[in-house]
Amino acid sequence: MPETCADHKLMKTNAAAFQLTQGPLALTSMRRFASLRNVLRLFLATILSVAVSAQAHAQRGISLVRDAEIEALVAEYARPILEAAGLSKSGIEIILVNDNSFNAFVAGRRIFVNTGALLMSETPNEIIGVIAHEAGHIAGGHQQRLREQLSRAQTMAIISTILGAGAMVAGAQAGSDGLARSGTGILMGGTEAARRSLLSYQRTEEATADRSAITYLERTGQSAKGMLKTFERLGKSMALAGVRVDPYQISHPTPQERIATLETLARQSKHFERKDPPALQLRHDLMRAKIAAYTQGHQAAMRLFRNEPRGLPALYADAIATFISGSARAAVGKIDAVVAQNPKNPYFHEMRGEILMKAGRPAEAAEAFGRAKSLERGNSGLIQIGYGQALLATGKPENIRKAVVELQAGLTRAKDFSAGYRYLAQAYGQLGDIGQAELATADGHFYSGKYDEAKKFAARAQLKLKKGSPSWLRAQDILNYKAPKR
Repeated sequence: MPETCADHKLMKTNAAAFQLTQGPLALTSMRRFASLRNVLRLFLATILSVAVSAQAHAQRGISLVRDAEIEALVAEYARPILEAAGLSKSGIEIILVNDNSFNAFVAGRRIFVNTGALLMSETPNEIIGVIAHEAGHIAGGHQQRLREQLSRAQTMAIISTILGAGAMVAGAQAGSDGLARSGTGILMGGTEAARRSLLSYQRTEEATADRSAITYLERTGQSAKGMLKTFERLGKSMALAGVRVDPYQISHPTPQERIATLETLARQSKHFERKDPPALQLRHDLMRAKIAAYTQGHQAAMRLFRNEPRGLPALYADAIATFISGSARAAVGKIDAVVAQNPKNPYFHEMRGEILMKAGRPAEAAEAFGRAKSLERGNSGLIQIGYGQALLATGKPENIRKAVVELQAGLTRAKDFSAGYRYLAQAYGQLGDIGQAELATADGHFYSGKYDEAKKFAARAQLKLKKGSPSWLRAQDILNYKAPKR
């Protein structure tokens, strides 16, 4: 989502790009054979980048969305599923990705869900099915087994490469083009066999994750109809695009395969026709309204709710889109009308605080954020950071120390929200505590991945902090940190 109040919605992380360059293969020396092996390694790396969805996202960099309302709702969707999968105590995180495509993927103990998937899911049940599938991958240990399969594929390909390259070298030395071509055939056939073996393995894992998802939904008393709808949507989009799929060339089962298998299993459940509770559906629509307003603009958001233009989601989208377009003052009246319909919704008050900040009314914004904080049951760090930012913006001396308390508490719960450290540094600066201001700045750079800048400010902070104090030790941790090699 676009930035609103000083980066309050988006955090961007750039991952290293993966590039594959391949030069001509030489056939007449072992030095060039070593080059061949290097090409093979790159080829296998390419397999890995295709096999692991997270790697594919890393190639182009991803924008991570931070939003208290969306995070709370998706966490609520995931909680019973993770419990059913035996993962409730495994520290699983749900990460929101700013991407318009319908996709989700797993990396380590994290489930990444695209905002496009949230926007296109018309019911909670659809996105719950997606989460259940990804939970199946984690519970099944598929990532570890994928790494093992990659190792076996590598061995297979290396053997084929050795045999093939040996034939090519022999053919070149004997002047036999036919034999050289035969060697190339062995080489390509071997790597192709390795690739197909891996992809077949992945298709098995995908099917297993689908079945696991069905099991989790059954245990939680939820329908698998949403999963079916998701795969039907995928199948239709592929058909409309004129995509013809070779089932032996893809890592996922074809949509037709998945639909046929899942429908049989899903219809066996007594929960198949169960619908989402109306209150949950409303929250889902409010989430979609917010995403549409932030990512697609006013007209797109209005089209989304054209059948109920005076419904609460449409009014919510209208208020946000008006705000995003730069008309904060006009948006105040619109968000007030939304709040009036449900004054106990904490996220309406949070949005009102955002709008009031942009309208230059920080004291009222602080009241709105304070109200949001009191109503929000999840103790969102993002709301507390917003509250602290608003208190700071009032410029009143009595609010500065209060801002420090709220910002510190918020950052304890949202450590990676780097913009919060900038507000904290400002607050400490106004209090004259330069050591803490430098440390907050160091933390902000650290969580933004700017490690050199973080170390610079950490060193400056240590000069002003008591040696051995918790803050001094935190600065030392930053100085001692070794960034992972890319």
